[in-house]
Amino acid sequence: MSTRKHNALPKAQILIEALPWLTRHQGKTVVIKFGGNAMIDEDLKAAFAQDVVFLHHAGLKPVVVHGGGPQISKALDRHGIVSEFKAGLRVTTEDAMDVVRMVLAGQVQRELVGLLNQHGPLAVGLTGEDAHTITATKHQPRIEGELVDIGRVGEITEIDTGAIEALLADGRIPVVSSIARSQDDHHVYNVNADTAAAALAAALGAETLMVLTDVEGLYEDWPNSDEVISRLTASQLEKLLPELASGMVPKMEGCLHAVRNGVTTARVIDGRVPHSILLEIFTDEGIGTMVVPDAPDAVDVQETDVQGES
Repeated sequence: MSTRKHNALPKAQILIEALPWLTRHQGKTVVIKFGGNAMIDEDLKAAFAQDVVFLHHAGLKPVVVHGGGPQISKALDRHGIVSEFKAGLRVTTEDAMDVVRMVLAGQVQRELVGLLNQHGPLAVGLTGEDAHTITATKHQPRIEGELVDIGRVGEITEIDTGAIEALLADGRIPVVSSIARSQDDHHVYNVNADTAAAALAAALGAETLMVLTDVEGLYEDWPNSDEVISRLTASQLEKLLPELASGMVPKMEGCLHAVRNGVTTARVIDGRVPHSILLEIFTDEGIGTMVVPDAPDAVDVQETDVQGES
């Protein structure tokens, strides 16, 4: 008697490949920074929402942190406010801050919560202002040795995870906008979303930080090569930071902060690939670049010439 071939067998094989990863990540918190083309392409947005809901139903605890660069730039243009960046950060005047706040909390977050809630009453939106989740102070980057005023851009001083942990305990998916209030001057500040995601991941004791971007990962020798480094340690990454393009620096600094503050892995993945989150977490090969903490007995490694791009 011959065994009948079933067309669905490849699906079973895919599920079996995911089994050890499902077991490993069961009950763990995963902080996902949502950004790049995934924020503006309708199909990618839908795929992202499906991935996050899948993580939730697979027993993980996803927390989504988002910025809104493309949407903010369009809104500023409509209001006649010029977009300017310094040290990889958006210069945010008081007028621009009103627009940023409106776009993040009133547009981007609501759309993302709506996409997630198409799959059930799961997502709840909040900003860093809510319940003092993120507290910040005015940030002045140093450019060519001088401190530069870039307006209402915040540097995180404190994280309170109470509201997020309560939502997770209730079986919800928190969606956090990267704006914060200062206890010093009571102003609202625009906080880089990569930095906010990393700080929240560390404060929550997350298993993984995932940063969606518009490149495949860190390149070994950009622009001479498109080979992506699949894995590197915190020390290796720290040596590379001065050589990275400005747009990539906040992402990789966030990854470094996360793994040096208790997060097991930090991953930069290509948000232009549909279902990139599932590909990274639940497959043997994975995609993108993964940053891991230094081993306790690790010896210094040779510096590798790596260049990323924003």
